[in-house]
Amino acid sequence: VGAAYTHGMGIANWELWSLPVYSLLMIFFIPMYLKNKITTVPEFLSRRFGPLCGDIYSWIMLFAYVVVFMVPILYGGSLAFSDLTGWNFSAVLWLTIILISAYAIKGGLRSVMFTDALQCILLMGGGIILFFIALAKIPGGWAAMEHANPARFHLYHPPSDPMTPFLGMIVGSFGVFLFYQSTNQVMIQRVLGARSTWDGMMGIIFAGFINLFRPLVTCLLGLIVYHWTNVMHVSAPLASQDLTFPFALKTLAPQWGLRGIILAGFIAAVMSATSALANSTATIFSLNVYNRMINKSASERQLIMAGRIASAISLILAAIIAPSVAHFGGIFKYFQTGVTYLSTPFIAVMLLGILWKRTNNQGALFGLIGGLIIQIAIAVGLPMFGVKLHWLYTAFIAEVIILIGIVIVSLATAPPEPTKWKPFQWTPAMLASYDEGIVRPWYQNLWLWFGVFAVVWILVY
Repeated sequence: VGAAYTHGMGIANWELWSLPVYSLLMIFFIPMYLKNKITTVPEFLSRRFGPLCGDIYSWIMLFAYVVVFMVPILYGGSLAFSDLTGWNFSAVLWLTIILISAYAIKGGLRSVMFTDALQCILLMGGGIILFFIALAKIPGGWAAMEHANPARFHLYHPPSDPMTPFLGMIVGSFGVFLFYQSTNQVMIQRVLGARSTWDGMMGIIFAGFINLFRPLVTCLLGLIVYHWTNVMHVSAPLASQDLTFPFALKTLAPQWGLRGIILAGFIAAVMSATSALANSTATIFSLNVYNRMINKSASERQLIMAGRIASAISLILAAIIAPSVAHFGGIFKYFQTGVTYLSTPFIAVMLLGILWKRTNNQGALFGLIGGLIIQIAIAVGLPMFGVKLHWLYTAFIAEVIILIGIVIVSLATAPPEPTKWKPFQWTPAMLASYDEGIVRPWYQNLWLWFGVFAVVWILVY
């Protein structure tokens, strides 16, 4: 919401841009994951390339889930609630941690998934109601806002746009966006827990339909607030874009009642995202760190306890770091640049791992370790030489170099054993068996619903 307040409609691309990425996820990753009964992304890397590759993913992602993922979510949620209620920021932050810990640490993935479903309804319902109530307070409505600032209402922006280049969205489809949806444990864990490939794919299609409405909740409200403050001049322009949502709730929503429901939806989103991250941290630590490195003969009870401790520590660390987000240019840029630069080594290795059988352990290690160094060098080096590129372009350049490096290293070293690549090699036959022989009525046809989603998505764009 804050980024849309500052930069306009182009920010909605981050919510709407789902069809290309979901298509790649459904075609290449879900059939491979569920056919091999993969439970975590590090497990895939360990089985495909070797234990060290899985360990590298585990350690880097455990760090990232706390510093890159959890921190801006907790900061934004606490800031909004504190600004709206007048409660102390730190008190709100730590109360949120306690509430999340109460169910996420004890209940595990099952509790996270059920609370996610309920919180999704709260967030979407409350957010959509707030959008239309706020829009009704603008004389002339949407058309008046667009007429006042037409440049802010473009979804497509030129390649040189410093914030929302449309070309960046296209190249990001094969980089950060594909990583985030396909190889990021916190997102893909829901699919890995699906009863069947059909269930996993239908879940993604359902998410696609939700994505069509998400900009109403997460972006377009920022355009209304901008018009209210910078065109109508009813209030002064905001001191920080991260205050856009609480400002809208205080100023444009009705008094307590509906405002409380909408706020509940927002807090639900904060808790939902954070609890999922805490659960992913517990899963990766217990299965891929504790069980592999610390206690190889651990019982199920010990694994659960290790995961709960890791989850609690991650929440505490994130809460300690959260106030620092204010110094990094706002929530949106902090998160987007962090996750983009993090993603390139992983998605490069994962793509070649399922598409090219010659990719071996040495090539994967180069991609993960050398790739991280390459990405950091490019991200830091280009600005030093006066080259200013959008972070999606910077990541894409690094990804291409990493892919080339993996190919060269793999060809220069011994090929992997067939047992390493054969189970994970993508083939069109994987798609043909997604339904596992079950005859379903026409209204449960996966490709029917995917087709409806695709047509609606294309019409929206």
